[in-house]
Amino acid sequence: MPWFVRIALLFLFLAVAAEEDTLSALIEDDQCSGSARENCSLTMLQVQGKRTREAAQASWWGSFTCESIGCGSLYSRWQACQCNDACEEYGTCCGDYATFCEASEVLPPRESSGKTSSSASSPLLPHKTAPELAAGVHGHPSPNKVYPQFDGFTLALVEEFDKPLDLDKDPIWTWSDGGLMEGQIRFVKEAITFSNGTLRIETRPAKQGHREACSHAEVEHIQPKEMTSGELRTKHNMFRYGRYEASIRAPQVQPGNSEVDGNYVATMFVFRDAKYKHWREIDIEITGDHPDSITCNVLSANNTTRWSSRIAESKKHRMNEDLRSSFHTFAFEWLPHRISWYFDGKLIREKTGGHVPISDLSAKVMMNLWVFDHRALFGGPKIRNNRYPMYSEYDWFRFYRWDHDHDYPCLGFKTSCLTADDMYLSGNNPCDHITQAGTIHGRAPCQAVCHQEEDAA
Repeated sequence: MPWFVRIALLFLFLAVAAEEDTLSALIEDDQCSGSARENCSLTMLQVQGKRTREAAQASWWGSFTCESIGCGSLYSRWQACQCNDACEEYGTCCGDYATFCEASEVLPPRESSGKTSSSASSPLLPHKTAPELAAGVHGHPSPNKVYPQFDGFTLALVEEFDKPLDLDKDPIWTWSDGGLMEGQIRFVKEAITFSNGTLRIETRPAKQGHREACSHAEVEHIQPKEMTSGELRTKHNMFRYGRYEASIRAPQVQPGNSEVDGNYVATMFVFRDAKYKHWREIDIEITGDHPDSITCNVLSANNTTRWSSRIAESKKHRMNEDLRSSFHTFAFEWLPHRISWYFDGKLIREKTGGHVPISDLSAKVMMNLWVFDHRALFGGPKIRNNRYPMYSEYDWFRFYRWDHDHDYPCLGFKTSCLTADDMYLSGNNPCDHITQAGTIHGRAPCQAVCHQEEDAA
């Protein structure tokens, strides 16, 4: 048998064996979730990387080393072994990666912080100082803080709320003029304030009727509401895979008494135009039914205007901590293959399957406070206990971009990466200067007047 035929048969045999191992790993991975995840087999990519590395050690590919190709290069799926942060995730590091790269100045050695990681998949890395972070971090980070790092993620946006944000001029953040169909709330700019280093969102009875029935955020007219509250949101659908964190103190239903239960929903979430096209949502919702109650929620639907259980996967949690008397850290990681929720650094829920798919569409970041209508179907049944004004507080917000998402957010948090679909009916309020691009079943959306500009004139 000619030598080239023997080589072809050998490669065919190795390919079949690798395919069988990969399929077996995928079947086992589909059964992995929650606490069982640590005992799961290698993922498909890890199997692929493992076989690549083994082949490299057994052939001429073994001549590739970090010493020969250098450290810190971009990840390449075609290279036999890698010398960058991504190789640890995919299991394709060259044999001398730990000794050559992690010991070099290019990639500092990992250190143990002595603290429990807030994510089993995202261990804490050595801190960078504030000046080192400043060049690549947008928003308003503190020059006096050292921010934690997470493996596979890069800090991209920080809001410390040390100074008020100008919600009509800030390049990233704005306000919503929306209002939920099932709530008593109309969102207004005046309900968002900044004091003592915190963002404060306040719910109170409406002083007067809203000047505009047309809501740009909801792309429709809203019936008069009894109360006002606030919703801070990013201007554009440019956030996708990454880690989202906020330090939040939930409202006290009655001032000075954290034990009284009532009705409210205080949130941090990502959201894309629920009305008329793509409804995508990942939520952390702190509710008023107990001092320690939160709900982790995922929604996905197209061309749907009303909520139903078919488009949602919700899970309620009791945290055994008073969420109303002190700040706590709430976070979720959104990746193509999983969503993980954390409370004070501890994993509380992980989604890898289910009937609601994990979204691959960009979204806006939102934080709001609202109460249900008088039926109190969500947020706590004791709505008659509510006393106003009632407010939630945010000490800070952070967004860490996933290192393998090369599409979002746009460079410099500009609009260069946004598609026409990203911009579809994406206005937030009549003062944000965002054109309501698109129609609703062929009909133009309503248009409101920016009264801030009108009043200033």
